[in-house]
Amino acid sequence: MRADRLVAVLLLMQARGRVTAAELAGELEVSVATARRDLEALSAAGIPVYPQPGRGGGWSLLGGARTDLSGLTAPEAQALFLLAGPAVSGAPELKSALRKLLRALPHTFRADAEAAANAVIVDSAGWGERDRERPPLVEMLQTATVRRLKVRLTYAKRGGEQTRRLVDPWGLVDKDEVWYLLAGTESGQRTFRVDRIAEAVVTDRPAARPDDFELEQAWRRVVAEVEEHRSPLSAKVLIAGRFLRVLRTHFGRHCEVEETLDDGRVLVRVAAPTPLMIAQQLAGWGRLIEVVEPEPVKAELARLGAELTELYAPS
Repeated sequence: MRADRLVAVLLLMQARGRVTAAELAGELEVSVATARRDLEALSAAGIPVYPQPGRGGGWSLLGGARTDLSGLTAPEAQALFLLAGPAVSGAPELKSALRKLLRALPHTFRADAEAAANAVIVDSAGWGERDRERPPLVEMLQTATVRRLKVRLTYAKRGGEQTRRLVDPWGLVDKDEVWYLLAGTESGQRTFRVDRIAEAVVTDRPAARPDDFELEQAWRRVVAEVEEHRSPLSAKVLIAGRFLRVLRTHFGRHCEVEETLDDGRVLVRVAAPTPLMIAQQLAGWGRLIEVVEPEPVKAELARLGAELTELYAPS
């Protein structure tokens, strides 16, 4: 039972006054039995939701009760407005929504929340650059995702070959100014680069989405798979513990401590696509790093050392 669906049930009841389980099922795209269980769960939780039997009956909030859905703690409210504040620049709809949410907060939270909303500005353009804009297709794909409508894509593969696919849009991710669409296909979940979508048409056909799908977790799996594919080769190295932080700036997530030795050194596993790429990152460390394995990385370091000696050693 998803919390966002229960919130949607409350909002529908608040807007319409009275609803039936069948109406909720149609609106939320769930079974009638699931809609009825959601209503019963709200009632059991103490929310004044009651059934009215008979012709023209249904479920309603007792006495026209309303909820402002603002049961936030003070730290939660501040965190929300710190996140939302920078996003409203140049977006009138977001500004209006933020003002309404601010008014819905308990009075004692409002001052800190308003200060949080105005504490940060995000300027993504570098000095002398124009403001960066989202790709034109992003808004269309967002609309299709929210409305849960299938999208027909014309997609260019890496080699340039174009294919046509009918997909269920599940979510969009902006990674370092490159947008990706996570979608369901006949072959399961797939990830599409938005800049490779030559054409997108939103259909009127409802899209399916797993009830347990969470975009953040799905994207983490995508990143892990890509990184594993890009960095299949690993090497074990010994380095003084005080230099570990610097080494991590070179290899990022592909730098894992395996063991800490008694002499203060640490055994670290680093990874990159090829032995040469690992050697190039390590060559500048000189004697500060000792490569334990594999041999191909040692060989590349020896070759790089010989080249540098030949080029720079005194005649």
